[in-house]
Amino acid sequence: MTPVALTAAATGTSQINMLVATTRQPSGDPATLFNGERSPKPSLTEVAVSIPPDNKRQPGTVQWPRRLPPNPATDFAVTRVNHIETTKEARGWFRQHVVGGHALVFIHGFNNTYEDSVFRLAQIVHDSGMQATPMLFTWPSRARVTAYEYDKESTNYSRTALEQALRALADDPDVKEITILAHSMGTWLAMESLRQMGIRDGHVNPKIRNVILASPDIDIQVFAKQFAEMGKPTPKFTIFVSQDDRALAASSFLTGRISRLGSIDPTVEPFRSRLEAAGITAIDLTKVKGGGLNHGKFAESPEIVQLIGQRIINGQTLTDSNVSLGEGLTAVVGGTVTTIGTVAATAVAAPVTVVEQAQTKPRKKLPPAGDTLPGDLKAQELTQ
Repeated sequence: MTPVALTAAATGTSQINMLVATTRQPSGDPATLFNGERSPKPSLTEVAVSIPPDNKRQPGTVQWPRRLPPNPATDFAVTRVNHIETTKEARGWFRQHVVGGHALVFIHGFNNTYEDSVFRLAQIVHDSGMQATPMLFTWPSRARVTAYEYDKESTNYSRTALEQALRALADDPDVKEITILAHSMGTWLAMESLRQMGIRDGHVNPKIRNVILASPDIDIQVFAKQFAEMGKPTPKFTIFVSQDDRALAASSFLTGRISRLGSIDPTVEPFRSRLEAAGITAIDLTKVKGGGLNHGKFAESPEIVQLIGQRIINGQTLTDSNVSLGEGLTAVVGGTVTTIGTVAATAVAAPVTVVEQAQTKPRKKLPPAGDTLPGDLKAQELTQ
């Protein structure tokens, strides 16, 4: 995270300017800025990231430097860092970088460092071509696979800070509309903060128009309650799911073998009709080729990240003839199952049970996935 100067050799680079809010603890080291521990006082920082020329990188990827300092001609590199002390100062920054009054708030997932999340958001903004001012909310993750429970509690620790950040953004007269893009465990944080806002005010702030949940690591029963309790009207929701997501399979195992929202098949009942009733669009990425655990397809696929940046955050429909992608994707929009794209891809069979092989005790048979999502996508009163 130590800034480097752009040289004459770094021609053709692009620069992404973002505002970063965090509940991480300051590290005291300019190379990292913030660590994975929790801070009672949220911090704001302005960060600029240089991205190598398009002929030096593959869309959907982050070019980490092989050595330090990074070379902006070939690597992602931080070129500016400024700490922001007041909301007034933050609003001044937004006024200088406003893009059509549209703000994108990105919330990263499990096992991310501060720099991981900064570079990922820069990649998403650049590759998507979105017309929005980016803001990152990064919560305290220890960035270790073995720290799942610590990370999960850190999202709970951060939910009021995220709610306050969203309120401050919505109160800014230069902000006309807000899109939230959350990934993995960050979707839990996003839903909890929106639920808190809804409980306080009766509904989510109307400037929050779109909520995109990518590979949501949320118990589907809990998601139904969160959605209902944020009040009406709700923002437009889009979820990206994939049945070959091995990270969500591991999460399901760790959390009592309850299906995660990000691994459902939205074309089957009861999900299809209940998503329709709630007005939620679901896009199935199972046929999209992923890497590693198949958990970051939304950002790693050039076609998908462009779909997010050029259509979804603008609230555009996904069912018209203007949508064309490299893969044949299944989308459930308004209860109608449609195919997006013209080339059907072969689904990859994923060994989703690999994390369960270490368990030797016999397990009870799981109930059908649909049985774990009762009809509670609307608020229900306690009975006497």
